[in-house]
Amino acid sequence: MKKKNYKIGIIGLGPVGQTLAVHFEQAGCEVAITDLDREKLSLIRTHGIEIIGKIEKKSYFKHVYNSIAELMERDFDLLISAVKAYQVDSILDEIEKSGKKELFLLSAQNGIDVQKKYVSHLIESRVFRMIVNFAGNFQSPNVVNITFFNPPNFTGSVDDSQKEMVGWIAETLTSVNLETKMVDSFELESKIWEKTILNTALSPLCAISNLTMKEIMDHTDTLEIVEQLLYEAVEVAKAEEIKLPENFVKLCIRYLKAAGNHMPSLAIDFINHRETEINYMNGKIVEYGKKHYIRTPLNLAFTNLVNAIGHKIKNETMRK
Repeated sequence: MKKKNYKIGIIGLGPVGQTLAVHFEQAGCEVAITDLDREKLSLIRTHGIEIIGKIEKKSYFKHVYNSIAELMERDFDLLISAVKAYQVDSILDEIEKSGKKELFLLSAQNGIDVQKKYVSHLIESRVFRMIVNFAGNFQSPNVVNITFFNPPNFTGSVDDSQKEMVGWIAETLTSVNLETKMVDSFELESKIWEKTILNTALSPLCAISNLTMKEIMDHTDTLEIVEQLLYEAVEVAKAEEIKLPENFVKLCIRYLKAAGNHMPSLAIDFINHRETEINYMNGKIVEYGKKHYIRTPLNLAFTNLVNAIGHKIKNETMRK
């Protein structure tokens, strides 16, 4: 099948979903998109999606849907889930209602073990994951400012059975300058842990302190907290037999110092009183730490604080 004939569906139009939509469209794919935000969809229908900052592109879309149910009425060669990890269950409910359990699905999401949710409902050989190494914030609902891109992204099949399709995903995105590399399932798992460890080191700290990544990395007091969070997570990863690069903590510090005045998505969700992905990040470090009898006090503290404050805000909102 030629690249231009591939049909792509994308659920979730945050910075990742919008960025992938623009790149697949510019690669010649027929792209259909949906999101819960009606204002965002209206702007996209009228003005398209614009990517600015480290990446500059703009695309318009014919197939913009108000619901997942409407989107699922279409036929796809690949469905991409770019929602938050805690929204996966609702996505799976919609897929089950559609009866399309044999579709190819790419999870472009943060967090450890997210793919296990999809595999429990779909055919394992048709589930892929993508580790995204770019990040951005909204300039407006349909304009994404990419603040950094540390190529390549990584993608793989969870059971190594679909190399042709995964290779196509990587080649297609790379062809439009969103460099992406295909990896096997073992390297994929390692990359998931690497990305999650990076997120656990700064995301909850930014959320609770309201400091940007640069502000945290520039101050010795907060930098010390970051280092301890990293050491806890690395000890757990090693117990799980996850292969990490040599001098991984030092590499993480170097990477995070280059992040700039960026607020990670978890911090933005927390500040805006939305549910967060903390249980799929620091919470997973705590969970796997308990499995191996490894204490993770800082990860536990941040997980419980973010959850407790979020729970309080949710209760206060419900009472209003």
